[in-house]
Amino acid sequence: MKKFNINDHNHNQNFNIIHEFFWGFGTAFHTVYAVVPLFLKKLGAPEAIAMSSTGIFSILVAFPMLITAALTRNIINVKKSVIKVHFLILIVSFIMGYVFSFSELAKLEFAWKIYYCLFIFYGLSIGIIVPIWTEFLDKTTIKAHRGKFFGIGFSFNSLGGFVGGVSLQKLLKMDIEFPINFGYGFFILCISLTIGTLIFLFYKEKPTPIQIKRKSISEFIIETKTIIKNHPNFHNYLFSRIFYCASLPAMGLYAIYCQNKFQFQIDQVGIFTILNVISMGISSYLSGHIGDKYGHKISMQAAYIFQLLAVILAIYAKNMTWVYCIFICIGCGQGYFMPSAMNLVYDFAGERDKKTYMALIDSFLAPFALLFLLIIGYLINQNSYKLSFVILGLCLSISIIIIHFFVRNPKNKYEQILPNS
Repeated sequence: MKKFNINDHNHNQNFNIIHEFFWGFGTAFHTVYAVVPLFLKKLGAPEAIAMSSTGIFSILVAFPMLITAALTRNIINVKKSVIKVHFLILIVSFIMGYVFSFSELAKLEFAWKIYYCLFIFYGLSIGIIVPIWTEFLDKTTIKAHRGKFFGIGFSFNSLGGFVGGVSLQKLLKMDIEFPINFGYGFFILCISLTIGTLIFLFYKEKPTPIQIKRKSISEFIIETKTIIKNHPNFHNYLFSRIFYCASLPAMGLYAIYCQNKFQFQIDQVGIFTILNVISMGISSYLSGHIGDKYGHKISMQAAYIFQLLAVILAIYAKNMTWVYCIFICIGCGQGYFMPSAMNLVYDFAGERDKKTYMALIDSFLAPFALLFLLIIGYLINQNSYKLSFVILGLCLSISIIIIHFFVRNPKNKYEQILPNS
């Protein structure tokens, strides 16, 4: 059996760069922090619904993850599985493109409800994909270089997002009526994700052991309960992430709040995307290198701090320059967050099932994300934007305190689970 080596890892790194570029390019036409809320608002959706897009998206992603982890606990051909599940999101994005480019449904008064239903399926599709994708990346990378792998990959995702943001701005400036212009963007999303998915065919995987111990549902449940009850450092990390959930409604709120305040043209969403992905790319690259050297907890702290800075900027925003800085901070926060969040899953899991840890994190956080959405949504209906940002800022400050003082860095350790008491 041929051993998976650094050459195989680097081979996968090269193809992952291509995959992430196309994924970043496509999703620039459907960003949940800018395109989706402004698209919903222009379709006629209530502002509370439009600004909730980022938070709702995280809840939708979380919803099927634990079930997916349980049902796919014994998959052997991970590459085949990860390609198959990606077809879910390809189908949804194609329907979005068709409805808003060619269908009469886009002209109806309740068109925003039709889009919102498709957005729900879009989020659920990603929730099904993520646990299997997590397992796939574990089988196609070497632990010691995983931070750089994600950092470089997400940097090229941002590069693709930059090109996509420029293209989006040009698309929205063309003489194409609304919402057909967005519909064309959704078709571009579908094509880009299709290319990115097909790139998976060229990855090399770690060899599968000749004999694999199959895990029953009851064993899966016992292991999951053990993690929930007896992994204190992981618990503290989850508590910090509870308060970090405040960043979710904030990311959907910035575009709506600033548009109301400064009345900018909708094609500004392209500039927001460009600034966001440039800062995201730089910080993703730094996050991977810092994480491999010093531990991914440090990169996660940086993500928390940048999201707090975005809230502070929103509270005191005086002109469009401040708005641009908000989206730069959001990009830095996302850039530091993505590689560190992925790598912390592997660090906390050790030799245990990575899919389960990934699913537990998002499933545990989903109710709190919903709670923040309801609170902020209520305040927005009362036109209390600044109070909303103050509450979100306080919560993010608490998340920084918890992760700094109470979470041990799990770098290069097999995270210990306490014995059952």
